[in-house]
Amino acid sequence: MSYITTLLSKKHSKENFTCGKDMLDNYLHMQAKQDVNRKLTACFILSDDEVTVKGYFTLSNTSVNRDFLPEKIIKKLPPSYKLLPATLLGRLAVDINYKGQGVGTNLLIDALKRSYLNSLQIASMAVVVDPLDNEATAFYNHFGFIELPDSGKMFLPMSQLQQIFIS
Repeated sequence: MSYITTLLSKKHSKENFTCGKDMLDNYLHMQAKQDVNRKLTACFILSDDEVTVKGYFTLSNTSVNRDFLPEKIIKKLPPSYKLLPATLLGRLAVDINYKGQGVGTNLLIDALKRSYLNSLQIASMAVVVDPLDNEATAFYNHFGFIELPDSGKMFLPMSQLQQIFIS
């Protein structure tokens, strides 16, 4: 079965989506379209019929304070940059009917590839996530995200994505 990842539109049946986490469900049901219209985020929907929402993720710009980064990364960066450009993977959710089918992994790979390709035109040194709970933290750990001390956030350097998507 093929899946299509597209920008959120009126044709998507948002009201039927449930991932079991109220914050993520309510965001898609009530806030996502407004945020897209205000250019606060881009919301991508995974579907196989262009209507059913099997999962979604959001991307936007953010910055990371260099003081939160590991020393091995900081030493490679010019000291004049206190805030470093990054891409925020703000939300990622899978409908409960599609859990365990690799949908979350497919969404993450799509988000990372879009982030990397965008970084070739608009500077971004990493993808940042702010995991909702321990389950989400474990998911991102599995894919090599690094925890940022004292923030609860995690990141994956674009240099790692370059190795994945260029090789």
